[in-house]
Amino acid sequence: MTEEVNELLKKAMALPVNARAELAGSLLDTLDETVDEDVEASWQNEIALRIQELDSGKAKTVPWTEVRSRLTAKLSHGG
Repeated sequence: MTEEVNELLKKAMALPVNARAELAGSLLDTLDETVDEDVEASWQNEIALRIQELDSGKAKTVPWTEVRSRLTAKLSHGG
C-alpha cells in the first residue's frame, strides 16, 4: 500500500464501528461495476421471504453466543 492509503486506513480505523461499517459498505459498492438486475430481484425476494418466516414464527433465531459455542465445540472435535 502507498503511504497515502496507509494514512487513510489509519484514519478509517479510528472511526466508530458504525462509521467503519458504512465506509466499508460504500467502498465495496464501488467495486461492483455491473449490476445483475435478476440477481438483485432474487435477493430481494429471498430477503422478503426470510422476514416473512421470522415474523410468522416459522423460522427461529439463535443467539450469537449459542452459535459461537456450537461452532467452537464442533471445531474442537475436528468436525
